[in-house]
Amino acid sequence: MALIISDDCINCDVCEPECPNGAISQGEDIYIINPALCTECVGHHDKPQCMEVCPVDCISINPDVIEDKDSLYAKYLLLTK
Repeated sequence: MALIISDDCINCDVCEPECPNGAISQGEDIYIINPALCTECVGHHDKPQCMEVCPVDCISINPDVIEDKDSLYAKYLLLTK
């Protein structure tokens, strides 16, 4: 599963530097998460760091990108080659 940022985002800039994969970037109106780069921090941390630091809890599981932990870990391995 990749994560997604809702319209409740206040553009506080705290999530982007926390992402070890560079999956978070400034979108047109709010921050966005690239699902091809998001591993929910699998391989790096026990919990998604963006969710840990978000002051408005606007980051959740993206229902359109469903992946299990094994798939997320395989993506992590490809991204960190």
